Amino acid sequence: MGRDTIADIITSIRNADMDRKVTVRIASTNITENIVKILLREGFIENVRKHQESNKYFLVLTLRHRRNRKGTYRTILNLKRISRPGLRIYSNYQRIPRILGGMGIVILSTSRGIMTDREARLERIGGEILCYIWGVLPGMKEQKWIHEGLITESLPNGMFRVRLDNENMILGYVSGKIRRSFIRILPGDRVKIEVSRYDSTKGRIIYRIRNKDSNN
Repeated sequence: MGRDTIADIITSIRNADMDRKVTVRIASTNITENIVKILLREGFIENVRKHQESNKYFLVLTLRHRRNRKGTYRTILNLKRISRPGLRIYSNYQRIPRILGGMGIVILSTSRGIMTDREARLERIGGEILCYIWGVLPGMKEQKWIHEGLITESLPNGMFRVRLDNENMILGYVSGKIRRSFIRILPGDRVKIEVSRYDSTKGRIIYRIRNKDSNN
């Protein structure tokens, strides 16, 4: 299997932001240029320039800083890869997730090119969900919700397809506590799953509901 270019650039940008670097360099390809254009247009980065070195082209991104009255602080830039080469995730325009109530963005690959969730809804086209992007300020706590659902399918790499009680289908992965307790999760099991407000398509399976629990 080849390299996941999108995952590589997401990791590079995330690591640079966490290390408080001013700039980060990533390989220049058609897809990375389109994603970086969206980041620049949406205000997640300050600037971008193209750089050539040994007949190879790179994009040099300047990460954004913000100020308040108490001094300088940085936005913690969050980028999350969704669709992967081994597990493609698609959505029609009506079911594209909204990140932070529209404050974050979803980047999709559609029949009309790379675009944001807002553009896809306006164009009324769906596509492959490449990644989520949002900015969180230091000190902002991540909110999570607990749902109950039914395991409908076992997937590779310890992933499961879960149908929530509200009929939404999401992907789930088992928590470390369940792994350490050697609790097996199988199709047909009812579980409790923890879902972040930033990503409603995936969740962490934190508890397998026993029959006597569900009867109660």
